Amino acid sequence: MEKQTLIIIDNGHGKETKGKCSPGGQLQEWAWTRKSARVLAGILKASGFRCSLLVPEDYDVSLSERCQRANKLHAQNGGRSVLLSLHCNASGNGVGYNSASGFSCYVHPAASVAAKGLATKIWDKVSEEAAFKGNRWRPSAGYLQANFAILRGTAMPAVLLECLYMDNMNDITLLLEPSWQNRLMQQVAAAVDEVCK
Repeated sequence: MEKQTLIIIDNGHGKETKGKCSPGGQLQEWAWTRKSARVLAGILKASGFRCSLLVPEDYDVSLSERCQRANKLHAQNGGRSVLLSLHCNASGNGVGYNSASGFSCYVHPAASVAAKGLATKIWDKVSEEAAFKGNRWRPSAGYLQANFAILRGTAMPAVLLECLYMDNMNDITLLLEPSWQNRLMQQVAAAVDEVCK
């Protein structure tokens, strides 16, 4: 049975965004998020959701354009959508490897109860895998707050996911291994399936 909530997946930066890669260049954030967005969409569609990839292009699409696209999709679906923005985190300047690791969720400081609930559920599901927890501080609510444009400029409940660190060697290994990448997206999808109808 098809579910009413449209899942809008923002796959983040394009290939022109400088510095969005691991220090050794083996992981390119734009490529990883696009593959992950397709994996996540496939899992969600199998559960009865309709999904829309916000940036099918490989090149950079401005934040203002991405917000406009998302809001248009939200309106077309009668105001029944959520947005997931996929990224890989980094704790340094892109030159060397660092010790920070793990998964985190962000919502806007003025986020709705729905966005906060979704972020908390995603964290809970993802953190069931010890390998994804990492060593970064996690607030008791299960999410962090930030004034990111994709969260500020969109009308639907929106969560930005920092999917491990691309300057941590262990996290890079997990991100580049298809079975771990799939497992991470499965956990995100499981949270969406529990929260959204």
